[in-house]
Amino acid sequence: MQKKIQKISIFVVCLMILFSASIMFISCGKKDENKIRLNEVTRSIFYAPLYVAYNLDFFKDEGLDVSLETATGSDASMTALISGSADIILAGPEQVVYSQEVKDKPMVFGQLTQRDGSFIVGKTQQDNFTLNDLKGKTIIGGRQGGMPAMTLQYIIEQAGLTIGTDKAKGEVNLRTDVAFNLISSTFITSDSEYCTLFEPTATTLEKEHNGYVLKAVGDLSGSIPYTCFVAKTSYLKDKESQAERFLKAVYRGYQYIKTQTREKSAAALKASFSAMSEEELKIAVEQYLSIDAWCSSPVMQEESFNMLLKILNNASTEKYSPKFTDVVYNSIASKIA
Repeated sequence: MQKKIQKISIFVVCLMILFSASIMFISCGKKDENKIRLNEVTRSIFYAPLYVAYNLDFFKDEGLDVSLETATGSDASMTALISGSADIILAGPEQVVYSQEVKDKPMVFGQLTQRDGSFIVGKTQQDNFTLNDLKGKTIIGGRQGGMPAMTLQYIIEQAGLTIGTDKAKGEVNLRTDVAFNLISSTFITSDSEYCTLFEPTATTLEKEHNGYVLKAVGDLSGSIPYTCFVAKTSYLKDKESQAERFLKAVYRGYQYIKTQTREKSAAALKASFSAMSEEELKIAVEQYLSIDAWCSSPVMQEESFNMLLKILNNASTEKYSPKFTDVVYNSIASKIA
């Protein structure tokens, strides 16, 4: 009888261990399921709603565990996505256009910025800068094939200026041979009169007396789907809930910046930009608000997409004409809008 009781006891203990292990396995599975590896094209206040959501735990409020890695350009971010080292990337939508032949196709599922976020920086102060001031001068526009360089080329040519190296004829020497993260240092050490920089780099450069912020490119370019959240088609199909909650948190970050004081916005961004003072952060936020840089809705409009293609095709000998629905997946963003 005693042996029988012992056997039953052992059986019960085994069941309890198996039950506990199952609970732990399910719990770990759910936790892993809500992990998102996010790769951003660069660290810039241009993406402020994302950092506000991250620093104020808006992602955690949505049950998500988001890790953030910074790349050195949209091409590097897309490589991370395609290789499987990132679940979601924040990058220029032109990379999705370039990646149409990828088997598990990347798609835009949410838009963050709607204008060019760079600023024209010069080596001398000019109170009334216009694009005509670029005649016969050199401007560093970033990497060839990247949105900053292509947008700059588009607005220069739309202003009736010619891209080239003949300074005597007033041609604008647009340099596209400089990596995104080296623009600032190359500008300082070269004889280039101008460059384009994002915040906080532009403000930092001016603070160090190495240049002057002259004009927001976004004021000249108009509305463009400049930076978007991108994921593989399989991810958007299998993890639609995670993608939706992710966009909700970012949208909440945008609302925070729009409704709170500049002081509160700067404080919310401080953890992501420790080298900047809160006063500098306030100035940068104000600059981006003044050009209406951030989207009030994460839904990309087809009209904006067509503008993107116009800029791409203006800068490239290869002509791109993908369908809007082959590049953009608006179903998730539409729920949030």
